[in-house]
Amino acid sequence: MMARLNTHPNIDRPDDVYELLVDLHHQRTDIESLRVYAKLVMLLANHIGDVNVLCEAISLAGATTPGIEPT
Repeated sequence: MMARLNTHPNIDRPDDVYELLVDLHHQRTDIESLRVYAKLVMLLANHIGDVNVLCEAISLAGATTPGIEPT
C-alpha cells in the first residue's frame, strides 16, 4: 500500500511547535531564515523518506489556488 500524506492534526503540542518555529527566526536576517527553513525541510524530508509522500506534500504546499485545503 502506498503511503499518503497525513494532513489531519497530528502534533501533540502545536502551540509549542509554532513557538519553536518563530524562535528559530529570532535575530536572523531574511536570507538566514530562508536557509534555516531549507535545512529544516531537508531534515524532515529525509526523515519521511517516502518520495510519494514528499511529492504529495510539495504539490499541496505549492498550490496557490484559493480554497484548496488538505483533505
